[in-house]
Amino acid sequence: MDYLLLLLTVLFWSGNFVMGRWIYPEIPPVTLAFLRWTLALVILLPFTFREVYRQRDVIRRNLKMLAPLALLSVTNFNIFLYVSLNTSPVVNAALINSMIPIFIVILSYVCFGRRISLIQGIGIIISLSGLVFIVLKGDLAALRTIRFLHGDLWALAAALSWAVYTVLLRSYPIAMDPFSLLTVLIIFGVAFIFPVFLGELAGGARANFTPGAVGGICYLAIFPSILSYLFWNRGIRMVGATRTGVFIHLIPVFSIILAMIFLGEPLKSYHLMGACLIFSGIYLTTRKSRIN
Repeated sequence: MDYLLLLLTVLFWSGNFVMGRWIYPEIPPVTLAFLRWTLALVILLPFTFREVYRQRDVIRRNLKMLAPLALLSVTNFNIFLYVSLNTSPVVNAALINSMIPIFIVILSYVCFGRRISLIQGIGIIISLSGLVFIVLKGDLAALRTIRFLHGDLWALAAALSWAVYTVLLRSYPIAMDPFSLLTVLIIFGVAFIFPVFLGELAGGARANFTPGAVGGICYLAIFPSILSYLFWNRGIRMVGATRTGVFIHLIPVFSIILAMIFLGEPLKSYHLMGACLIFSGIYLTTRKSRIN
């Protein structure tokens, strides 16, 4: 049962990529991020308000860390990802985000001096080669006149933002229960999104609330935002962080399959080659550095 819940977790998170791509003609990216997390907060707050209030002193003491964590995870990651999906296919965005474990290892070394072994170094080089291979669409000759897709750069920014968030959260853990922490991060994150949302409206962007768009927003607020978090935490408690973490690598797989089924996105040979390089590098980089 626990493994089924973990499969559902990564399936819901994969649906976030596909829904973000499918819904963008109707809902602008910043508006989508704002509506998703505002609705998630409305659903979550009645169940967590009492505990959040009880831990108000802990929140006050950790404001200088909670605000950056919210900015990196709820605000930056989601805005960057949804902007990227306006121009990049789901396949590109999902594979670029699969590089997050690599970025975490690199940032841990740069920021905190955590040693990188020879095998990990080789894995990082292999994974980065896979990323470049996908961006170049398999044409290595294009290195002479390299041109990144606009969306690929935003997807890369989203992945880096989440990696920084993860490194900070691991290095400076906050003594709060997971649900209260999630609620507080959403509150801060929505507050940070709000002025950007107003800027998007001032720029003329408007949402078209079709039944499909409303359903998509509800999906994003309930499944990837709340249920996945519940299932993920249960998985960590029941089967351990190491085994749970392996399921992260299924997100690009599920995302690609869903994109092919629901969006008709083609899977190119360079995607397969790049994915093989990325996953091989992730295996080498993380096999001795998983956090239990």
